[in-house]
Amino acid sequence: MTEAFKQQIETEARQAVTELLAQANLKKGDVFVVGCSSSEIVGGHIGKDSSLEAAQAVYAGIAPVLAENGIWLAAQCCEHLNRAIILEREAAEKYGWEEVCVVPRPHAGGSWATTCWKNFKEPVAVEEIRAHAGIDIGGTLIGMHLKRVAVPVRLSLNKIGEANILCARTRPKLIGGERAKYTEED
Repeated sequence: MTEAFKQQIETEARQAVTELLAQANLKKGDVFVVGCSSSEIVGGHIGKDSSLEAAQAVYAGIAPVLAENGIWLAAQCCEHLNRAIILEREAAEKYGWEEVCVVPRPHAGGSWATTCWKNFKEPVAVEEIRAHAGIDIGGTLIGMHLKRVAVPVRLSLNKIGEANILCARTRPKLIGGERAKYTEED
């Protein structure tokens, strides 16, 4: 992988997370899930062409932006680990998410989860979370880890490297029917 392509991936990842944060209205302590197929980023087939270099470039683009905003990064593993989540122990404890015992590797968890595990201060794995927003890079299906109700968010870019991206924020459920008010201004 060329240095120019790594820089492109990092720049696109940073732009995507920055744009999504601008629309998601997250607050300090919220959780942001990222599913990332490094295989798709480099133009391969999901689960077949894992690239630590691509995952590291995504991390370099996303992690600092989330940290600056006090938002927890949650990394979705691949299907070989049942799409478990890697995050900081402090975040798992804050939300009451039960730890499970596994350490991701590039071909069992994915390069993305492995990169996050190696960079987090005190990483743990959990089976499921309810994140406040997220980015799906390369068709990793993060929807199972988002709070209800997920709202699609369009960005100015639709790819990181060669991988398609889909983004979402969440909002509280609207309940009460036609007479209900959903904001103070209604």
